[in-house]
Amino acid sequence: MIVGVDIGTSVTKAQLISRDGRTTPAHEARSTVYTLPGHRVEQDLDDVVGTVETVVRAALADAAQLGDEPAEALALTGQGDGLWLRDATGAPVGRALSWMDGRAADRLDRWTADGTLHALHRRTGVGLFPGSAAPLLAHLAEHEPERLAAAHVAGYCVDAVVQRLTGAVTVDVSDASQPFLDVATRTYDETALELCGLSAHRRLLPDPAPPGTLHRLLPDAAQRLGLPAGLPVSAGPFDIPACAFGSGVAEPGEGNLIIGTTLAAQVLDTEPRPAIAEDPAGMLLATPYEGRYLRVMPAMIGTAGLDWLLKLLDVKIEALDALLVQSPPGASGVTALPFLSASGERAPFVDPRARGRLDGLSPLAGRADLVRALCEAVAYSARHCMEALGVTRTVTACGGGARSGEWARIFAGVLGGDLEVCDDAVGIRGAAHVAWRSLGTPVDPGAWRARLRTVTAERGLIDHYAEGYAAYRHALDIAREGWSTR
Repeated sequence: MIVGVDIGTSVTKAQLISRDGRTTPAHEARSTVYTLPGHRVEQDLDDVVGTVETVVRAALADAAQLGDEPAEALALTGQGDGLWLRDATGAPVGRALSWMDGRAADRLDRWTADGTLHALHRRTGVGLFPGSAAPLLAHLAEHEPERLAAAHVAGYCVDAVVQRLTGAVTVDVSDASQPFLDVATRTYDETALELCGLSAHRRLLPDPAPPGTLHRLLPDAAQRLGLPAGLPVSAGPFDIPACAFGSGVAEPGEGNLIIGTTLAAQVLDTEPRPAIAEDPAGMLLATPYEGRYLRVMPAMIGTAGLDWLLKLLDVKIEALDALLVQSPPGASGVTALPFLSASGERAPFVDPRARGRLDGLSPLAGRADLVRALCEAVAYSARHCMEALGVTRTVTACGGGARSGEWARIFAGVLGGDLEVCDDAVGIRGAAHVAWRSLGTPVDPGAWRARLRTVTAERGLIDHYAEGYAAYRHALDIAREGWSTR
């Protein structure tokens, strides 16, 4: 069996998974996310490592459910982007800067004005946003150069945890794809570093690990986890590509939609070509599989915005489906723009000033209409992302939002086609798939595919939401003009 761990932004999960696809219940532990003045969002590496230790030990207590199979490997996936600085021992150099951090927004403004963003996108297919590594590094180089001087490595969440557990200074190719990698050669593009003014800090970037790389648990880390010393550790891919492969995406043109804290749309390709978009947005990711690349539009919106609205309305998430049923398609004339992140938006356009909005309010509008309007707006954003990516085949959906039957119906109607929904912890499943391949004993992806259920796209909803989507795009265009003048 594989011990799988998904290190999310606020929650770390772990569960056991067997070669025949059976899983044990997922165990969770919450991490602390520090939201500070100046749009700063930070995490503590020691705290995050502690959550990994907690959930792994809890998951191992369920081993009897899989017949007490021996653990073959520890497979890690987790949040991407941000900036996790460490010294040579793996100790953090200050708190990690989260992918949600917005302190570098002014750097994005400068790079937009001088053409850096477009030039970088042409070279690497990367679309920067305030919480990606390049602007965060540039911000620290300008405002806190002593932190960079003290650091030995600038990486990401998963490889920071891997260093603490194994001593290895490494990075998965999917994480390294953001933002300096030539994904075709899997090597850093020195010109990309020059464009960002960061050539002097190349020393902080570890070379991506070759496909199939495994690390080994250190004795003290193994003791804290309850695992044998020397156990193989597979590091990556990060959570977005892990969800794609865990959902069963295998053929070029197939798409995956993650309806989680953020909304991520992605499509598999055999060529390293970026998404076609008016803005230098999105990601182009190398994957653990040779000749397979993912084009991704990772929006900042998602269930986090819905959580904010439900809290404001004093409504529990368990009431979501009942609320959506109470409001008709179109939310009784209430419409929304769903950009409720302090860092603005990063896909399918980049604007740190993007903000949410509710329109069409009247005394007749109720809580259900507000909730439905926001859920419809998130689905419209998903279609916007999918169109930029060029998805041509089946779309799978996963994440907490996909478990809502009514919201999934909205997504299917807006996207205009049936959705294949997976309720499993697909990120862990994708990481485990990579781990077994690295061990030299790959599982049959067809027999091991995640369990899917079909959400049918209803004709009436397809027609209704086609008009709603056109209105959403028009409202978005007008809003973007206003944001640009702020």
